[in-house]
Amino acid sequence: MKKVNQFVIILTIVIGAMVSSVETSAQCPMCKMSAESNLKNGGTAGKGLNKGILYMLALPYTLIGTIGYVWWRNTRRKEEDEVEVLP
Repeated sequence: MKKVNQFVIILTIVIGAMVSSVETSAQCPMCKMSAESNLKNGGTAGKGLNKGILYMLALPYTLIGTIGYVWWRNTRRKEEDEVEVLP
């Protein structure tokens, strides 16, 4: 029961942070103009810029996912050990 309450609190905080976030620009205006003009002229620098942004964005999600999985696995093992102790 306690774990469910913790999960609900964490979920509420995460959803609240996502809803209350302010819309931001992904690039500075100069970078955006440079990438757009490069794409219009047949260049590929804009595509590389977008791939770089996606690459940098993947690391935080990977770290959070890994930490979450390890936490879930350890919690599950603790619960299994408690069940084995109680005959």
